[in-house]
Amino acid sequence: MGLKILSSVFTFLLISGSISAQQGGESLFGILHLTPSARMNALGGHQVALSDNDPSLALFNPALADSSLHKNVSLGFSPYIADINYGYGSFAYNLPGTGTFFGGINHLGYGDIIMADENGETQGSFGASETVVFLGYSKKLSPRLTAGLTFKPVFSTIETYNSWGLAFDAGVHYNHPNGRFHAGALLRNAGRQISSYGAASAESLPPDLQVGFSTQLAHAPFRFSLTARDLLSGSLDYEVPENDYGINVPQPESANAGFGDQLLRHLVFGVEFLPSRNFYVAAGLNPRRRQELKVDSKVSTTGYSWGFGFRVYKFHFAYSSARYHLASSSNHFSITTNISEF
Repeated sequence: MGLKILSSVFTFLLISGSISAQQGGESLFGILHLTPSARMNALGGHQVALSDNDPSLALFNPALADSSLHKNVSLGFSPYIADINYGYGSFAYNLPGTGTFFGGINHLGYGDIIMADENGETQGSFGASETVVFLGYSKKLSPRLTAGLTFKPVFSTIETYNSWGLAFDAGVHYNHPNGRFHAGALLRNAGRQISSYGAASAESLPPDLQVGFSTQLAHAPFRFSLTARDLLSGSLDYEVPENDYGINVPQPESANAGFGDQLLRHLVFGVEFLPSRNFYVAAGLNPRRRQELKVDSKVSTTGYSWGFGFRVYKFHFAYSSARYHLASSSNHFSITTNISEF
């Protein structure tokens, strides 16, 4: 019964995803596009095949949840950009013979926003926030293949306006017999806005199809990861639309990007140094982020990310930093433990 349900829902999401795919950057609920895990952020923000003892990874790809996460708890916080902050909490529980259940919550606060009228006169300030709830399930379909689903109600508030919607993730994960090679596929954020802001019409959520792999060297403590994302979006070209204010905005390089550049924008690269089970150092490259957010006069490290993790007593700590723009970086902190060890 569990296999039939997973198969049916995954097929439905693939069909709905191919029908409603939209151009990236035109989506609702920005919180759905953030990555809670500090480790995954260190590796570029998108890795569908990263198998490790961390329940926050299952919040990205539900197929990464398995029996090893039984009673694992993970908490995280990120002082993001400007006054924006977000954090998460997650928990996993395995029922032998049934599967692994997990849940979590991710909250994003945009800080205080200045309120002004059409003449620019300040009228005070208001707040804005978004919250997503994760309810997930994964099950082994075979000794090497795991499938998972996540149901994600998402809520958004801007001043006195509210909106909510439903999103789904469906993923599969393959573990090679050598234990070093892993592959995964994920349909992320398929769904729809149910209630819109004010009188605006409800919109569909553009799903993101991702596939990737990770492989660890047999005789050296290094693991490499590669994920292809936005596979339903086709070309990632975009142009700045005309405006009604007489402002001439130069078109971005992506409006005339070549095939090689377009291909790189779909990829995310990661590498880890793993000298022991209790310590790692990671780095990542997100070419799309680098190309779209760079400043031509000084490219700097935009698009690169890095981080590390270590274990102290019964707790795993992780930190990562991702450079989004020359003017700002984001920092991510997380802590994981297994409550059955206490």
